[in-house]
Amino acid sequence: MNQSAFHELDTLFRLLHDAYGPRSWWPAETPFEVCVGAILTQNTNWGNVEKAIANLKQAGALTPERLRLLPEDELAALIRPSGYFNIKGRRLKSLVSHLFERYDGSLDAMFARPWRELREELLGVSGIGRETADSLLLYAGHQPTFVVDAYTKRLFSRLGLMGAEAGYEKLRALFMENLPADVPLYNEYHAVIVQHGKERCRKTPVCGGCPLAVRCRFPAAAEGEGGRSASP
Repeated sequence: MNQSAFHELDTLFRLLHDAYGPRSWWPAETPFEVCVGAILTQNTNWGNVEKAIANLKQAGALTPERLRLLPEDELAALIRPSGYFNIKGRRLKSLVSHLFERYDGSLDAMFARPWRELREELLGVSGIGRETADSLLLYAGHQPTFVVDAYTKRLFSRLGLMGAEAGYEKLRALFMENLPADVPLYNEYHAVIVQHGKERCRKTPVCGGCPLAVRCRFPAAAEGEGGRSASP
């Protein structure tokens, strides 16, 4: 652990947490609902995912057993609000098939595996990339792996802590090598980054009153610009 990097990361977390408070993320009633949400949220916003999950709940299909038996066309219709519904339906089916082939349908059995090995395994399942795999492990499996997303890349590039071209694993390593392996910390840190990205660190940022403005190298922040209207 690099103490300078730890101090910077810890300071950023405290500033963001003070600004946005605890996020209680991921919003779900069961670990399987987290898994479904992690796939449905690919390339869409959470409001659309909530509609799709509500449809699955109403249809009684939000369990591994029920989703496994659900015809693909019916599944696609239920998750239509999340967009790319045919692709996401196939991805959900792939995850559930893997769960039954390897673990007899038990998430508990799957998450009982050493998480680093399970991460590599999940990356081999169709439609599960690094961000989704880490979301499954952290939020459903309660394993200490950090989730990196577009908000994280944008923020840390603007702060000058990582180049804009940095890949997923390099940015993930910044957190995991310089913070304690702490599930609640990783959970809350990722959640406040997401909130900050939605509210302020947008493609066109809203820099006025930003809790990180004095640390940011983005021109608008450096020039002390006030709030700006922007689209996400």
